[in-house]
Amino acid sequence: MQGTFGLDLPVDLDNRLTVTELDPKGMLKLTEDFPRQCREALAIVEAIKFPLLDRRPGSVVVTGMGGSAAGGDFVKALFDQQGAVPMIVNRDYGLPPYLGVGDIVFCCSYSGNTEETLSAYASAKKAGAKVISVTSGGKLKEISEADGFTVITVPGGQPPRTALGYLLIPVIYACQKFRLIHEQDFVGAIDLLESTRCDLTVEAKGNPAKQLAEKMRGAVPILYGLGSWQGLVANRWRCQINENAKQLAFSNAYPELDHNEVLGWVEANKLGVDKFVGIVLEDGTETAKMKARASISESLIGSNCPFIHIQAQGDTLLKRMLTLAYFGDFVSIYLARLNGVDPENIDWLIQLKEELGRIES
Repeated sequence: MQGTFGLDLPVDLDNRLTVTELDPKGMLKLTEDFPRQCREALAIVEAIKFPLLDRRPGSVVVTGMGGSAAGGDFVKALFDQQGAVPMIVNRDYGLPPYLGVGDIVFCCSYSGNTEETLSAYASAKKAGAKVISVTSGGKLKEISEADGFTVITVPGGQPPRTALGYLLIPVIYACQKFRLIHEQDFVGAIDLLESTRCDLTVEAKGNPAKQLAEKMRGAVPILYGLGSWQGLVANRWRCQINENAKQLAFSNAYPELDHNEVLGWVEANKLGVDKFVGIVLEDGTETAKMKARASISESLIGSNCPFIHIQAQGDTLLKRMLTLAYFGDFVSIYLARLNGVDPENIDWLIQLKEELGRIES
């Protein structure tokens, strides 16, 4: 990854005991285990016998919420680049009315008990779609097996936002198996993840993830993707920063932001925010026009928000998405420690779900 930033760190991010003293559930370890998790997910899905398709589906849907839906965004990027049919990510109780017989719906719920996903499952079943459920168990596994649908069972017991490999690799593999996207170099992508320079063993002076976390401390991160798939990864960064570091962050993507959000910066210095920091996630092969958009936009925004560019690695889209996402996961864990918070804690989400559970549909 490109980038060299300030090194005046208030917390010793090179010391595992220091980094993990507010991490009783082992979120750092779960982040470090992502490459291994991807290998395990690949082995699990390779053993699945998928149903034969009697015809090409009219569309593909990945339905899920939160961390369970994050992989869907990456699948969509692959479909946007090379897909044989349209594909959408659904984050809601229902499904679009155009779905019907022969369409494929991936129901992804890590716990298997996400109420929105269970509702969408019922809609998919009613529409006559082919359902493939990816879950660690719960109600989703129970009803999927009872209805005779394919179930990809992954290991449970960790926060969904740390289970991206379990929830993403099986869906990509299945779509590849159905010949809806190109063959993917899964092993090469995982090998590349294992060569990252972002993990704890790499000292801060040579670790751009630790350096970027320090730049974000006390700031409002503005995450811009230099293109559509980069914007999807920027959204993953935003969610991880929100959940792990308990810090507000915002994301958008070029070229769309140049038609609206860039004007939001005109009066940004009057908002009372101490500082913003901009992070541009890029492929490295963007067109001259797209690079110019970023350059001109940053010059207009000026001193309101300094920008740092982070470039993905790899010679395929899957590799670039995974390496960039992995980088962001480490940033969010280091930022959690700098913020003095437990990265696993989701008390507010638990309270929200409990109160919603008292309301009848």
